[in-house]
Amino acid sequence: MNKTLEQAIHIHGARQHNLKNLDVRIPRNKMTVITGLSGSGKSSLAFDTIYAEGQRRYVESLSSYARQFLGQMDKPDVEFIEGMSPAIAIDQKTTSRNPRSTVGTVTEIYDYIRLLYARVAKPYCPICGKKIEAYAEDQIVDRIMEMEEGSRFQLLAPVIRQKKGQHKKVLERIRKEGFLRVLIDGEMHEADEEIELEKNKVHDILVVVDRIIVREGIESRLADSIETALEVSGSTVIVDTLDGNYKLYSTDYTCPDHDIAIEPATPRSFSFNTPMGACPVCNGLGSSRRADPDLVIPNKDLSIDEGAISAYSTTDGTYYKEIINQLAKRYDFSTKAPIKEAPKAFLDELLYGTKKPLNFTFDSYFSGKKKYSGHFEGILANLDRRYRESHSDSAMERIEPFLSDIPCPECHGARLKMESLVFKLGGKNIYEATLLPVSDAIDFFDNLEFSETEKKIADQVLKEIRERLSFLIQVGLGYLTLARMAGTLSGGESQRIRLATQIGSALVGVTYVLDEPSIGLHQKDNAMLLRSLRNLTDIGNTLIVVEHDEDTMREADEILDIGPGAGVHGGYIVAQGNVEEIMQVEDSITGQYLSGRKKIPVPPSRRPYTDERIRIYGAAENNLKGIDVEFPLGQFICVTGVSGSGKSSLVNEILKKVVAQQVNKSKVRPGKYKKVEGLEYVDKIVSIDQSPIGRTPRSNPATYTGVFDHIRDVFASTNEAKVRGYEKGRFSFNVKGGRCEACKGDGILKVEMHFLPDVYVPCEVCGGKRYNRETLQVRFKGKNIADILDMTVEEAVDFFANHPRILRKIETLRDVGLGYITLGQPSTQLSGGEAQRIKLATELSKRGTGRTLYILDEPTTGLHTEDIRKLVDVLSRLADKGNTVVVIEHNLDVIKVADHIIDLGPDGGDGGGRIVATGRPEEIVQVKESYTGQFLKPVLE
Repeated sequence: MNKTLEQAIHIHGARQHNLKNLDVRIPRNKMTVITGLSGSGKSSLAFDTIYAEGQRRYVESLSSYARQFLGQMDKPDVEFIEGMSPAIAIDQKTTSRNPRSTVGTVTEIYDYIRLLYARVAKPYCPICGKKIEAYAEDQIVDRIMEMEEGSRFQLLAPVIRQKKGQHKKVLERIRKEGFLRVLIDGEMHEADEEIELEKNKVHDILVVVDRIIVREGIESRLADSIETALEVSGSTVIVDTLDGNYKLYSTDYTCPDHDIAIEPATPRSFSFNTPMGACPVCNGLGSSRRADPDLVIPNKDLSIDEGAISAYSTTDGTYYKEIINQLAKRYDFSTKAPIKEAPKAFLDELLYGTKKPLNFTFDSYFSGKKKYSGHFEGILANLDRRYRESHSDSAMERIEPFLSDIPCPECHGARLKMESLVFKLGGKNIYEATLLPVSDAIDFFDNLEFSETEKKIADQVLKEIRERLSFLIQVGLGYLTLARMAGTLSGGESQRIRLATQIGSALVGVTYVLDEPSIGLHQKDNAMLLRSLRNLTDIGNTLIVVEHDEDTMREADEILDIGPGAGVHGGYIVAQGNVEEIMQVEDSITGQYLSGRKKIPVPPSRRPYTDERIRIYGAAENNLKGIDVEFPLGQFICVTGVSGSGKSSLVNEILKKVVAQQVNKSKVRPGKYKKVEGLEYVDKIVSIDQSPIGRTPRSNPATYTGVFDHIRDVFASTNEAKVRGYEKGRFSFNVKGGRCEACKGDGILKVEMHFLPDVYVPCEVCGGKRYNRETLQVRFKGKNIADILDMTVEEAVDFFANHPRILRKIETLRDVGLGYITLGQPSTQLSGGEAQRIKLATELSKRGTGRTLYILDEPTTGLHTEDIRKLVDVLSRLADKGNTVVVIEHNLDVIKVADHIIDLGPDGGDGGGRIVATGRPEEIVQVKESYTGQFLKPVLE
């Protein structure tokens, strides 16, 4: 490799997506930040060109046999790339949704903890809690020889412990093996006596193997006697010092008081993904899907006749209805009264089963009148049974909304067999150790005490555990527990976990491509993350980071600003250089914000408070400490706090679900809280996240916003369409009639290439236009329906200027900064930020009541400061109409324009869950304990 290639990655002629034939030089072993507006081409360069080519080259180096098992990436549209090293992408899209994945398993820390517990943890009796020791024969000899010289004792071999019976065969065997004495229930007997034991009484039988006086030279005899005793008993020998004291030694783990034997542990004993370790009831999931009383009766203000029991309200026939009526009669309860007034005994029998049989006649759907006599199993058991036994997908789908995950009754969420949970280190079993926040877990493993032998065994394993835990702390995840399910992590958290794993692997010479690692991270933890990124370049790796965070840009060795606009207006390099050089470039919007020439202004005044507010009392979900919270309505509210402080628990698990359940009548189960007030002031809740607007290329901005319906109406009303008899359905690419049948309206065809990547080619029949020739002959203002789908939003605003219904919807798309996307752009090609703004635009275009609650979780993800300015304008418009906007956010540009802030903390995990400060931004900065206030202060000045 020549010197220039060693120093940089050279990209020539990059044309992927909207990139305009770029030639780029990216320095190796440095940190390069790629920034620019949302949709400008950052990900197209970083992920779809650089990473895709690095990955493709690696896969191509493998045999064709191996290649067919690997998901191959398409060859990016680029002339060539030189100086490339193996590439690893750490993005936010690959979060594991497997319920068996936890933070511990994903980081592989749990594998080391399993090994540690298998090698040095000691079992404790599950009944009395005493430590159970296992001894080798030599150790037993050594322990006995430590007794005072001259001490007398007898060696006993227990053959029966606390068992009923006459035990004649056991006594006969003792005689045959030549033993002379036997201790039965504390009394000494000659072995050749005729011994009659009571059949129904529990007995202890111990064989006297030897009587010995402690003195020098008896080691050989003692060892032989111990060996004999262990053979007779199986694994246990008792030293009886003849003064009423006994000492039990076992080569197995057996409790001396309760005769409970514990199997020696292996690493697999602590794995909830193998039959050896997994709880047999929940199969290692820690929870099971069961009918939930709160979902069966979600609204207790309704009567039975009004459908309070939602699980049965749509059931055909009268069978369940009659059961409910009969039970209501039994307890003299009216089915017209609110179910919250029902007697407890009635609800108990209804949900959990009847104590006395029911007798009634009902109209069967299949066989007319039918008699019923018997006990009713209860709604919960009935739903559980029908769900378990059903072979019909539709029947299971009907029952699914009434089920929720409840902790397993056997392992209580620990996921492991009881036999595995008796092993403890430092007073904690393996599940209890994984419940500690990472920051506390380091202290726990540091303070474990071991014998010299155990120390030698544990040292290397502990070193690996400590290192990996410290990497998690370095990337700002000290508040997470190792038992936390991977599926509950945010995109930013899962990305930083994978970053911590990469730091731990200490690879050298790799190109890392990262997607906004600062997402979800409070400014307080940002410096720690940047140090971790710098560590990767220091050991000889190249870092390419797609990022908008100002601190990250200032830390970077090189900044690549792509723009100047988004979509067709982007794909050019506007500026490249260090932060000072970028700030000098007049055309760079990034440079304008970095230099302070452009900024999002602090509003001159905040919206006035009213008496209308939602109050939540006793919020205690996850780490929330039973807090009382007020959300003033008609305001733009920001919920802030460090990572893990409880923001999502409060907003997504409690506020969103309470309002959805009680206002939208959704079948969701809110997190723990005592009561809520003020819901009468809200008539709708809308949650706007960054999930795709559709999973297939058939979904696009025109179909999602509903504007395509109106456009099809326009085409159906043209003279040409009327002459041909075409109706609105003719202009849909989803149904037969107007679409091209060769590609079924997709416009593209997939060609499978087996051990090469699948190739997508435009349909030869329609040329990628989705419609058949006859449909495309219908024109409106010179354009056919395919031309309309290829229009950008900006072009469509001018084209449909005289159609108010269409114009209102596409103008809001333009207003949220999406003027560059085409109406027919497949949803699979939209970024998360673009999808979120399409949802926002759809809501904006509706005629609202001014009583809607909007909830957004980190809406600035993927957004440049200029995009954030547009987003803030849109959210402000929603609040101006009297709606309430609640945003979980770390971005100071959003926080500073809020009317009201709820700051949680002070720290993450167990150190959070409290309200640190609430009020106007100007009030928050006065609170010294608020980390958010400290960082907000300079922004407000």
